[in-house]
Amino acid sequence: MAAPLARRNLTHDRTRLAVTLAGIVFAIVLITVQLGLFIGFTKTTSGVIDHAGVDLWITAPGAPNFDAAPPIPERKIHGVRSVPGVASAEPLIVQFTRWRRPDGQGETVEIVGFDVDQPMGRPWAVVAGRIEDLKLPDTIMVDELYLGKLGVERLGQTVEINERRARVVGFTRGIRSFTTSPYVFTSLANARRYAQNLRDSETIYVVARVAPGADVDEVKQRLIARVTDVDVLTTAEFAFRTQYYWMFTTGAGMAVLLAAVLGLVVGVVIVAQTIYATTMDRIREYGTLKAMGASNGFVTRVILTQAGLSGTVGYALGMAVSLVPVTLSEYGQAAIRLPWPLAAFMLVLTLAMCAAASLTSIRKALSVDPATVFRS
Repeated sequence: MAAPLARRNLTHDRTRLAVTLAGIVFAIVLITVQLGLFIGFTKTTSGVIDHAGVDLWITAPGAPNFDAAPPIPERKIHGVRSVPGVASAEPLIVQFTRWRRPDGQGETVEIVGFDVDQPMGRPWAVVAGRIEDLKLPDTIMVDELYLGKLGVERLGQTVEINERRARVVGFTRGIRSFTTSPYVFTSLANARRYAQNLRDSETIYVVARVAPGADVDEVKQRLIARVTDVDVLTTAEFAFRTQYYWMFTTGAGMAVLLAAVLGLVVGVVIVAQTIYATTMDRIREYGTLKAMGASNGFVTRVILTQAGLSGTVGYALGMAVSLVPVTLSEYGQAAIRLPWPLAAFMLVLTLAMCAAASLTSIRKALSVDPATVFRS
């Protein structure tokens, strides 16, 4: 009986119901978009690490993240290759440098130089051109998302990187950069020409793959024991270090999470006010129910059911609205991710928000004196 009464209370004043749903939808969209941005930013910060096809990263000691590691002597690669369990090891260059657009304006880009003959460090999601084309001198690949920013209009176009010629031979799709400086993929030889302040005897990383059947953690410990003055990290460790740095050390992630908390607070306040107003409008009816012998548990179930129905409908509408910015973000430089665990979390959070918002109403309804029914 609690559910029909709850539905009747909700639909009796449709304007108030609309206000309640609008508040829930607003909170859901704000929280979902902000958490989706947080997840998207987190994945973006470690995108190259996650797709590099690498088991172990050898970096300068204390390198804070993927984008800002100091150089190390390239000779370290010989020590890495000599460790039992290492199948292959190659240098990888990652460095910011200058890009000059055809109209003369300057941009900052992030060069990623890899061994084209090896599977490590390659760009993924190539939609035009071939990776093998990067073996040619002065050739690069850029992502479609940044063509306007870089002033690139077509394959084969010639631009200038660090005052050297560069020809665009391929496009990728969806390789975003958290620093807003687009990644530019090229060969090791080309990267050395484009890089700033990097000696021929230096590299930024040595990346390694372990032999089939070898334990990554065991090989890591051998590398730590044999190769000095470096950090040795698994892909998961280096990805976490990079994500933690950008999302928490810089404060970028906290700003996004704060906006999500703000959405939660706004939603709770709006829903609480609406449910409380609905309860006060029906306060005599609750008194009647208690006079007729209804238990406190029954009254509580009615109000919680109202909150649950509001939350369920509001959740469905809110997620439908949230899909719009999520879909549009696929074509922008900031990706909003909505994995199914986040969608499930939002359902639980919505119902909890509505239940919490109804607590004041429950206390008010339970405290009503049944004798008020008989007063004029």
